Amino acid sequence: MTETGTAQKDELLGMLEETRNRTLALVDTLSDDQLQVPYHPGVNPPLWEMGHSSFFYEVFVLNLLDGTPSYDPSMDDLWDSFHIDHRDRWSGDLFPGREQTREYMLTIYDRVARRIREQPLDEYTRYLYRYAIYHQHMHIESMTWCRQTVGYPAPPAVVDPLSDRLSYDHETLGDAEIPAGTWLIGMPGESEDYAREDFAFDGEKPRHAVTLDAFRISRTLVSNGEFLDFVEDGGYRRPELWSFGGRKWLQTEMDVSLVFDELEPVLREPRHPLYWRLRGGQWQQKFFDHWRPLDRNAPVVQLSYWEAEAWCTWAGRRLPTEAEWEVAALGNRPGESFSRFPWGNDSPTPDRADMDATMMGRQSVSALPAGDSPFGCRQMIGTAWEWTSDQFLPYDGFRVDMYPFMSTLQFGDHKVTKGGGCATSSMLIRGTYRQAYLPQRNDVYTGFRTCAV
Repeated sequence: MTETGTAQKDELLGMLEETRNRTLALVDTLSDDQLQVPYHPGVNPPLWEMGHSSFFYEVFVLNLLDGTPSYDPSMDDLWDSFHIDHRDRWSGDLFPGREQTREYMLTIYDRVARRIREQPLDEYTRYLYRYAIYHQHMHIESMTWCRQTVGYPAPPAVVDPLSDRLSYDHETLGDAEIPAGTWLIGMPGESEDYAREDFAFDGEKPRHAVTLDAFRISRTLVSNGEFLDFVEDGGYRRPELWSFGGRKWLQTEMDVSLVFDELEPVLREPRHPLYWRLRGGQWQQKFFDHWRPLDRNAPVVQLSYWEAEAWCTWAGRRLPTEAEWEVAALGNRPGESFSRFPWGNDSPTPDRADMDATMMGRQSVSALPAGDSPFGCRQMIGTAWEWTSDQFLPYDGFRVDMYPFMSTLQFGDHKVTKGGGCATSSMLIRGTYRQAYLPQRNDVYTGFRTCAV
């Protein structure tokens, strides 16, 4: 085997081990009672997430490459997200318990690791391994926001989870000026891309050129303090600030933040972000299993698209288009070296990006200058998935990848978010990555930055 092949195998084994350890940590730190999470449409039971991710390795690595039979064929339909309804994943009598599911996962990991060590590695098989590993990191992120949703303790990787203040004062950085021009968006999409070092899901392909007029975009995310001004100005009670979709959301969304406090009734319309509350004249924010003072300098997160849109109307700003966001983040031009990240092609590090469920969005919006884009835009990777104004649609020339549902089920009714959030795995993200969320989602780590009108 070549030196490159050995290094690639070592890299895959390291990625697989990290993925295994992070998944086990998220499950092993919960009691048996906590594993029985209450039903919520935005989460899955942690044991189902573990079993489903293991099943994915079976289908797209072991079965696809070797025809290996399932570990337990009777469970295949239950681990397959397209054969079991979401609510049925809470049917405890259908699924094995902690130890059996854990044994299943570890057995599949051992089989995949052995295959990596013993079987030849070409670019296609390497692509499949990475695909399955990255898929599991999507579920690691959802297991993290599950803890926030149901009010469980912070994940074990969180730095000083009880700290009430980790950010420093917000420095006003203003807007970046992006010149008019032709820019490159997305990743390559030809069939020979398996031979490329860069990995991308089908929704990011093919790479294409766009021509944009000059625009101005905020160098920082909108902060809690900036959004609080909107709240205290009665923004949620002013229908003229909300679009038709936003007004419909206001009419139907329950203020779930008050459910956490049995001393207050549940309001039928939100008056502030989901995980905020006002106590004794002081604003607080729910952080997993406890409330802490609202840090005005930290980024506002867990907002729906409609809330971000209404704030923009109130502030006389607008959300960026997807193409504007990617240009401001990467600045890739035809004929020049391609960058996957705002700072170049080196992987994210803690001084550049808030990721991997460690800081969890508790640094100032002006922190992490080492991660600045070529135009001086900050925290465009990590911290918060950023809403854009665009619907999630395929690029011209789109072709379905090996997993046909990675993008196709979201086309049309979802909005594009970019950049990854504080719970996103750093090995998964790049500036071309496109995440699709329904505009009403406010339980995930979504925030926004804005453009001048």
